[in-house]
This record gives sequence, C-alpha cells and structure tokens, in this order.
Amino acid sequence: MLGFIWFIIMGGAIGWLASVMMRRDASMGTIANIIVGILGSFIGNGLLAFVFGGGSIGAWPPDFSGLLGGLLGAVILLGIVNLAQRGRVR
Repeated sequence: MLGFIWFIIMGGAIGWLASVMMRRDASMGTIANIIVGILGSFIGNGLLAFVFGGGSIGAWPPDFSGLLGGLLGAVILLGIVNLAQRGRVR
C-alpha cells in the first residue's frame, strides 16, 4: 500500500515538473499532473528499459533512473499534447 501511495506522490511531482518545463502549469490541475506523471513514467521507463535496463518510480528508496525516465516520458507526452492542441511544441 505504501508503494502505491509513493507512486501517486511521485507521479504528481513528475507531472508538475514536466508541466513547468513545458509551460503548461497554469492550464493543468493536480489530477492532470498525477495522470501525466504516471503515464509519462510508463512511457519513459519503457523507453529506458529498452536502452538502459529501466527503473521504477514506486521503488523505495527512490530509483534515480526511474525518476529521470518518468520526467523524460512526461515531457514527451506533454510535447505530443502541445503539438496536437496548438500545432507546435513549446
């Protein structure tokens, strides 16, 4: 149960950081940040699993490669959303 709660907290933090990096912070709420962080973690850690061996954001102690992969995936996800909504990536 603690791993699930940690997964939600880290997903929210990763989603928020990615939204700040992509300048979407004003248009996103807490739930959207959590969703983007979790989906981004699946995307990013899936890519890293192919290249470097992967990581996890729900691990204790936190796995740096999992956090970095989650952030990378969340930025990629928000870039795709920006491209679809505005026709350009910010």
